Amino acid sequence: MRGSGTFGVRRAATALALIGLLGTLPAAADSESRLGQVLDRIVANERDLAGQLERYRPLVETYIQTVEADPVLGSVPVRDNYFLGRLELPGPAAIADGGDKDRARKGKKKQRTLSLFDDFYSATFKPEAFARMLMLDRGAFDRTHYEFEFIRAEFLGEVRTLVFDVIPRPGKALHRRGSGRFTGRIWVEDQDYHIVRFNGIYAAVLTVNFHFDSWRLNMGPGVWLPAYVYTEEPDRALKQRQLTHKGQTRIWGYQVRRPDAEDEFTKVLIDGPETRDPNDRPGQISPVESARAWESEAEDNVLRRLERTGLLAPAGEVDTVLQTVVTNLEITNGLDIQPAVRCRVLLTTPLESFTIGHTIVLSRGLLDVLPDEASLAAVLAHELGHVLSGHELDTRYAFGDQVLLGDRQAMEQFVFQRDPAEETQADQRAFELLTNSPYKDDLGNAGLFLKALAAGAPELRALIRPHFGNRLAQEDRLQRMNRLVEAAPELEPASVEQIAALPLGGRVKLDPWSARIELMKNQRVALLSAREKLAFQVTPLMPHLVRHDSETARRAVPADEPPLARTGGSGAPGDTR
Repeated sequence: MRGSGTFGVRRAATALALIGLLGTLPAAADSESRLGQVLDRIVANERDLAGQLERYRPLVETYIQTVEADPVLGSVPVRDNYFLGRLELPGPAAIADGGDKDRARKGKKKQRTLSLFDDFYSATFKPEAFARMLMLDRGAFDRTHYEFEFIRAEFLGEVRTLVFDVIPRPGKALHRRGSGRFTGRIWVEDQDYHIVRFNGIYAAVLTVNFHFDSWRLNMGPGVWLPAYVYTEEPDRALKQRQLTHKGQTRIWGYQVRRPDAEDEFTKVLIDGPETRDPNDRPGQISPVESARAWESEAEDNVLRRLERTGLLAPAGEVDTVLQTVVTNLEITNGLDIQPAVRCRVLLTTPLESFTIGHTIVLSRGLLDVLPDEASLAAVLAHELGHVLSGHELDTRYAFGDQVLLGDRQAMEQFVFQRDPAEETQADQRAFELLTNSPYKDDLGNAGLFLKALAAGAPELRALIRPHFGNRLAQEDRLQRMNRLVEAAPELEPASVEQIAALPLGGRVKLDPWSARIELMKNQRVALLSAREKLAFQVTPLMPHLVRHDSETARRAVPADEPPLARTGGSGAPGDTR
């Protein structure tokens, strides 16, 4: 391989020979040849990734904020956009221009590029541009079209990586179809040589492209799949760098398990001899119990459908934390609610909370930005107020045909909004619960969060537009719990002592493979200035990379799933379609 300019292999070969990073490869005549083997492995793995992704239909969510400079806060959002859809990579890999002619002829009629199919709601910049940030120049990322320069070895979390700068070769900056090629940096794990991170930009052709930082996580031995992308772009017309856009893209649900374990069909229950007195057998349950059971059936049907779609996180530790707060409210108010109140987490970013029967649902984005437990208690108390006020779930969902819906239909038909009278009634019950709760002395913090939310609502319309429930705010008017706002202190944007709301993405950790969530164990960081408060704002994502060994993978992937592939796409886990 011959380099040109500063992107030759001379520095790379010398550096790699010195640090001995190629010991796992067969011996070669010289270091340059051994480096060539590494690059060939990198290119082959990236090509095979397309085959792996064809097996899945994970959810893809992009949230973008347009920001402007602020003398105190650094930058503030002035508008936002949102997209939620499914990632699909149908058909054979696109054929790179200049590639094998026989392959090109065979695949000519079926060439397709990475695309997003909108199953739900779309109101953003073109989603196809963001899909390109998940894979590197699909079909054309190779040594024919790109030059590589080794920079250093670097740990990303617990994974050691090789870092390369990458640029298009002279005369190869554009595809024949007119789209631009990638320029930037890649991080390659040092065992099987998969790209685990890459950042840079695609050359702009007629449109404005974003700089992006794309991360992949290890889902099993030899399987690294897209998980997060952070994007930002400055105003190029200004001499001084000033951001104009920031965005987060998340991918999850590669292998969402159905909530009902299939092995239930294999269980055989053998009843023992009948020893009870026939007179002790219960008769038909009471009308009240029947009505509760009917609503519970509707509730469970909806929850199963949302979890199967990948929108609702599987039950786990975060639900337990939320239920602890609900239990505190119940105990201190002398409540015994039957059926018991449950809590679940919607995996999307827009801020919302709602009830499905006796289940309280909070979105991941809302959990991210809540600053403290009192603010969380206020949100939960409002939803608990709906339960105590008897605001029922539409029981048509108890009929099986009402939940046998496609993803788009489910998003359109599952509506859990309340009318203004019900919202007012829930607010009243919530205020009574909170004033008798362990959180009564910290309600000023909850009011401060709601006040900050109302202040940011006019600019953050996509963030406060719910998928299923009621809006938390409309324009600059709060839609609930106004009594807490009236008692809250004044907002002090310039004070680092007052934290009214947190940034997005800092509290809940989402597993892209299983859609399970857990709370991050972050250390408290002292803020240096008001610019670091970042209330409701998008921030870069910096995952802590780890490898899943074989034992971990066996625990994570059910026994009825195919084994994970080592370095190719032929043995990747099963389809979610």
